[in-house]
Amino acid sequence: MSPTELYEKVEKVIQIMRPAVQADDGDIYLRGIDEDGLVSVELVGACVTCPVSSVTLRDGIERILKERVEGVTGVQHVGAELVGAEEGTAVSLSGGASPKISPFS
Repeated sequence: MSPTELYEKVEKVIQIMRPAVQADDGDIYLRGIDEDGLVSVELVGACVTCPVSSVTLRDGIERILKERVEGVTGVQHVGAELVGAEEGTAVSLSGGASPKISPFS
């Protein structure tokens, strides 16, 4: 898959997840994908101060992207430091989660 196709597929999945994040007064933006498939996103608004935003990033956003887009190897947050997480730190998943659309499931 070309880098452009990968970017478009990731952006499409983020658009599906966006309403769930916005419902809690936050938002998510795709900021880039490196050559190894590491997706950089920025969580903004209420997500920055939410104590479970790092869990949402790892157990929701990363899990969903890895399940739905071949080639995604992980997700990292870029931008303002999230409560309880280090800025720019990649998160990784361990093990099989069931496919769901909501990043909060």
